Amino acid sequence: MKKSVNEMKLTVLSCSANESFARASTAAFIAQLDPTIEELADIKTAVSEAVTNCIVHAYRQTIGYIYITVKIFDTNTVQIKIRDCGCGIENIEQAKEPLFTTGGEERAGLGFAVMESFMDKLRVNSQKGKGTTVVMEKTLSRRIKRNLSA
Repeated sequence: MKKSVNEMKLTVLSCSANESFARASTAAFIAQLDPTIEELADIKTAVSEAVTNCIVHAYRQTIGYIYITVKIFDTNTVQIKIRDCGCGIENIEQAKEPLFTTGGEERAGLGFAVMESFMDKLRVNSQKGKGTTVVMEKTLSRRIKRNLSA
């Protein structure tokens, strides 16, 4: 992928209150591309799922950091990377199966399926005991000219 034309980085603790902050911050940053309401809703939902996975699964009964990077490319593509340094995922393919969860009965096990359905691309890398990185991409339908000069 080409060099980004704009990007942001955000680090939050894995507290449930920060899920909505991560979603809103990402949406506010992406708003400069003038996405459709549906595109923005899709991105917000995917970010919510990824951050919730960090909170519920990666750090379980403890608090850790969630690292979020959002990049905008001149192709009107948005790349969102959400990384944790938690317990990692033992079997990524199994974790991506709908209804599979390690979070107990109150969890639906649809996080990765939701991310995949709302974004154009989803990549998951994980190392047991070291953490997980989720990279999502979406190309927005509107093409706007940006002036990023100071």
